[in-house]
Amino acid sequence: MKEIVDKIGISRSLARMAHEIIEKNKGVNDVVLVGIKTRGIFLAQRLSEYIYEFEHVRVPYSLIDISFWRDDIDTESFKKHKLEIDVKDKIVVLVDDVLSSGRTVRAAMDGIMDSGRPKAIHLAVLIDRGHRELPIRADHVGKNVPTSTDENVLVKLYEVDQEEGVYIE
Repeated sequence: MKEIVDKIGISRSLARMAHEIIEKNKGVNDVVLVGIKTRGIFLAQRLSEYIYEFEHVRVPYSLIDISFWRDDIDTESFKKHKLEIDVKDKIVVLVDDVLSSGRTVRAAMDGIMDSGRPKAIHLAVLIDRGHRELPIRADHVGKNVPTSTDENVLVKLYEVDQEEGVYIE
């Protein structure tokens, strides 16, 4: 396993992404962050903290569990997840750790749309590794990491893994 981003690099990427979110939306008045389970929620929380540090405005954030909306598994055993925040007429910044095929993002967008009609949905990912199967692109990217299809990108965060870094195996 090879480390490609260390904990300082993750912090720098998230700080830059927070600035990009603020700039793209000319502030954060109508912005909410929705983190895709599992690591996306912790990245959304960190982005919210950076935005507060820069703008002195608390941006609400919530978790989405996309299991119900997956197209590649039997979803009958999963319960539809309700977002804890209102997305109607908001700019939703969907947050995830790694963007690859785009299927997770598609499922998350379905879940968001089931919760209300947002003004817009933007995508923020820590790592974009390519290999899209759907026409989805990130608006805010921490790092582009071209990979082969047989490589795995692992994001480790203290909140989940008790260590911090991005690795290729």
